[in-house]
Amino acid sequence: MKNKFKIIFALIFLMAWGCDKDQFADLNSNPSSLSEPDLRYSITKAVEQMYGNDYTNWFYSNFQYIYPWSQITTVQGGNGPAMAEMGPYGSQNIYSGLIPQTMDVRHRIDAMEESDKAIYQSLKAITYAIQIQPAITVTDFTGSMVYTEAGMAPYTTPPLITPKYDNQETLFNTWLTELDNAIATLTTAQNQVVLGNQDVIYGGDYTKWAKFCNLLKLKIAARLVNIDNAKAMQIAQEVANSSAGYMDNLDDDFVYNRGVKYYGTGNAMWIGYAGRNIVDFLVENRDPRLRFIFEKNHFNAEVVQAFIDAGKDLPPYVEELVEFDGEGNFAGWKGPGEPWVRYHGVPLAPDATLAGENDIYFNQGTLNRISLNGVEKTYSSTSLYSEKLVRTTYNYTYPTKPGGRVIQLQDNDPPLHVILGTAAETNLYLAEFKLLGANLPKTAQEYFNRGVELSIRRADALAENNQMPYYESDPVYLDAAEAAAASTQLKAGEIDALLAQPAYDLSTDGLEKVYIQQYINFANTPGDVWAVVRRSGIPKKNSNYLAWDPLLASGNELTLPRRFTVGTPTEDSKNYANQLQAVQEQGFTSGTSDPVILNTERLWFDKQNPQYGAGPK
Repeated sequence: MKNKFKIIFALIFLMAWGCDKDQFADLNSNPSSLSEPDLRYSITKAVEQMYGNDYTNWFYSNFQYIYPWSQITTVQGGNGPAMAEMGPYGSQNIYSGLIPQTMDVRHRIDAMEESDKAIYQSLKAITYAIQIQPAITVTDFTGSMVYTEAGMAPYTTPPLITPKYDNQETLFNTWLTELDNAIATLTTAQNQVVLGNQDVIYGGDYTKWAKFCNLLKLKIAARLVNIDNAKAMQIAQEVANSSAGYMDNLDDDFVYNRGVKYYGTGNAMWIGYAGRNIVDFLVENRDPRLRFIFEKNHFNAEVVQAFIDAGKDLPPYVEELVEFDGEGNFAGWKGPGEPWVRYHGVPLAPDATLAGENDIYFNQGTLNRISLNGVEKTYSSTSLYSEKLVRTTYNYTYPTKPGGRVIQLQDNDPPLHVILGTAAETNLYLAEFKLLGANLPKTAQEYFNRGVELSIRRADALAENNQMPYYESDPVYLDAAEAAAASTQLKAGEIDALLAQPAYDLSTDGLEKVYIQQYINFANTPGDVWAVVRRSGIPKKNSNYLAWDPLLASGNELTLPRRFTVGTPTEDSKNYANQLQAVQEQGFTSGTSDPVILNTERLWFDKQNPQYGAGPK
């Protein structure tokens, strides 16, 4: 019996050994010979790579340079003469993750059998839109870039490790060709592989990707307006009459969402004050986007009364909006009331920052400090850019009187939504091109009205998702009706009332009004706002609507950069020759932060554009 068990055990061992050897051989084979990756997951990863380096982009590029130069905000604490000087900056890095991912997808599809290849053509087509969108931001900053030869090393013999730089004109032409080809595929290919939920933007709807491609064409056309107007008009006409259609509804918007645990930059930002002119324009016209771009100040009814009780002067721009009763106490708000009375911007000129009469803006730490019953508090009377557009992981404490209630919005960390392209943007571009003479089927006013409406509705949806303070109510007000009235969410009838305002009627100064709306729409997409400011000259000096605030320092207007610093190529770089050629071809002085040089040595698309504040050409 013992021997029988030994024999049985030996047989089992031999069988197991044979299986183990087979498994061992499988596990140690060349991975590429075992199975192909699911390309749907590769697309998910590629989309994730479209928006990155967010902290340095927001901390440096946007809040230190683009927003102050575009007059959306100041630098933190107010502008000084150094606001025109560049230091470190962030940019989209498309080379470490994004382009290797899209190139891998394309090459794997090209290597398939013909029957398999045919059903992956739409998936391949969207890889071009995925990489072109962030590439536009890169060239907006520094011009020439590696593109047509980017990511070729794994697919060339010998490996191409010294790729050429494409100039901006070549980039635009290349992208237009790629987008046209992608649209043709997306609108004609049949029986395509289903992306489903792996497409985190459009849920596998290739028709929406085709519309997004059309938006990218319009982005390029907008940058061509003053350098190749005929081509810009042609592109606009192609988009407006495209069989693919164009983005015209909220569900066409490209809303980036990396996942339920992506909350944005994480760390706090150095955020500047809101510019006075943009705030005043939005308040005057009762534009709801004011409440989605900027945060309320601290001066609610309770805080106003606390200042009265403490015998402390109110900031004059707050006091002029307060109704007092016979005893000098707070009785209500004048004019539009909540929430509009809670938004105030600051003058932007460096000289204004130093002027004593402007301490009401720039010395708030002293002037807005009060003490009641032994408790001291300091309040902000001006508005900041809404940090919830940048990151959602921070707690907000609502302003109450010293020693008063503690009311907080905390532990509300929704996944951050980021806008990378919208139907509002599409319609506002079409309004512009119609006014410039493009043969488009609708009137400029129709495109304009649709664009403004969609811009407001998208901004409202973004505020709701990102759970901005005050969105549903202002909890400091004990009366439910007052708390609701003070909320920042979009309210019934506001859009119709806005579009009835003279500043939204294109029968006079139509082009300037369209550019102003593009400017406002792009207030939370910094690369786009800087592009429209450079190509349009908006805000315009002495405008009757939204004026440029002259940036005077020691009585002289500052010269602002129109591109970012380009590093000096060094001979120890393997790609030194191509890097040097790119700098020389563009006529750039490398390595300089001199704002005059960065203003005069312009990018190709910017060469014929008006100067800051000069208005449309």
